[in-house]
Amino acid sequence: MVFEKIKEIIVQELKLKVDKIEKSSRLQEDLGADSLDAVELIMSIEDEFNISISDDEATDIKTIGELVGFVEDKIK
Repeated sequence: MVFEKIKEIIVQELKLKVDKIEKSSRLQEDLGADSLDAVELIMSIEDEFNISISDDEATDIKTIGELVGFVEDKIK
């Protein structure tokens, strides 16, 4: 459920096709997100799930799978 919603946000923010996004996808290397894209993505995810992600936490997140796990832990 979280993964599906995050995929929707990534498709919208990065203008990618949904089939390019896998849990193993790396935000920068595989999906081409630059630092501004990453900030906008984090803000959208914070709004969607009503959570807060610090800059330090965001820096540690490299893959979509890590992002999904982080969000799932935050919303428990």
